[in-house]
Amino acid sequence: MKLVTAIIKPFKLDDVRQALSNVGVQGVTVTEVKGFGRQKGHTELYRGAEYVVDFLPKVKLEIAVSDNMVDQVIESVSESAKTGKIGDGKIFVTELEQIVRIRTNERGDEAV
Repeated sequence: MKLVTAIIKPFKLDDVRQALSNVGVQGVTVTEVKGFGRQKGHTELYRGAEYVVDFLPKVKLEIAVSDNMVDQVIESVSESAKTGKIGDGKIFVTELEQIVRIRTNERGDEAV
């Protein structure tokens, strides 16, 4: 089991959700987050005053999948979140030691 974590631009969320649904992903956890990478924020003008926006709004997706689905999920997220511009995001894959569905006490692949 793997946990695929993706940080993407907020306006790409619907596209990514649809792409994940098309490859058979049944559950996704979504969190609104803020951060920066190489782009290091930007400046904006508000009521005539210029100010620096250090942390940009992003969306964090967490997807628990079986090992055989990891490549499909990465490809789906990568293709559907891509704009070709700086700040498109990152995908991280980590090992899941154990998954338990609380309601039924199912474990492993059955719990996803």
